Amino acid sequence: MRQHVRYLQQSDIDYVLILSGDQLYRMNYADMLRTHQEGNADVTIGAMPVTREQAPAFGIMRADDTGRVQGFLEKPKVHSEMDVVRTEPAWIDAHGVQSNGRDLLASMGIYLFNKDTLIDVLTKTDYHDFGKEVFPASIRARRVQMHLFDGYWEDIGTIKSFYECNLQLAQAKPSFELASAEAPIYSRARFLPPSRLDGATIKNSLISDGCVIEAGAVIENSVVGLRCRIGKNVVIRNSIVMGADEYESPSQMKFDQSEGHATIGIGEGTFIDGAIVDKNCHIGKNVRIVNEQKLDSSPETEEAMICDGIVMVQKGARLDDGWTL
Repeated sequence: MRQHVRYLQQSDIDYVLILSGDQLYRMNYADMLRTHQEGNADVTIGAMPVTREQAPAFGIMRADDTGRVQGFLEKPKVHSEMDVVRTEPAWIDAHGVQSNGRDLLASMGIYLFNKDTLIDVLTKTDYHDFGKEVFPASIRARRVQMHLFDGYWEDIGTIKSFYECNLQLAQAKPSFELASAEAPIYSRARFLPPSRLDGATIKNSLISDGCVIEAGAVIENSVVGLRCRIGKNVVIRNSIVMGADEYESPSQMKFDQSEGHATIGIGEGTFIDGAIVDKNCHIGKNVRIVNEQKLDSSPETEEAMICDGIVMVQKGARLDDGWTL
């Protein structure tokens, strides 16, 4: 943020919205701005009701009757700590969100600042962390208002949460709908050809543009990224295949083959289950990528590792014919 101070100082800027890059949700920020203005706030933060079982994963806030934040406790572990920052469920209900018995309000890591307030924070302190330093300090010195939210919201900043959220999107009735008529989610335009499927079987999956999926391939409960080439009789289950940044040229493919290496994509007869395959991977024929031993973790190698029980194939990895984890 400090690298952008000179842009923030432009005269036509009144407010600055700071968002996290590893969250999945849908919010109308105009509603948050209205809360900010009506509360005459210096800072407004998104707040979501959570249960006591969920609370240890969040920073929990306490507000007064006007919604002004009065206290903050990072990841409370026991009920006595939670009691200190408890909010009456009736107050939450009265402000348009059904509490359903939830009595704790978690920080969503979504911040709306008055421009001058943010510039002061960035230029007059040496704080580095918004959640642990900037926000708690703002509570003491500034008027910090709470904006209630209770839609779908997931932090996908860990391997496990990233994996689980992506696979949920591929379900017939996902918890978070990408193709909403009221507020659709767009990826950036890449101007790729449509994907070509040749006798493949695909169930509960998302397939991106520019893919070629050959006959006999089976893809179930998975997400397939851009430009992915999937060979004959490949089986992909419960996995995220990130695809490729560019198509491999015929000359490069010929060179790879002459050196005895796999080309970019997934070779014939390969089996993948419970994995995240990063971009630009060269996966040969009859490769087996599955956590057969049900390990929670494994040492990192140039090719792959296991984290939270999920097999992770490294970006650009080369797994030649017959490779197994």
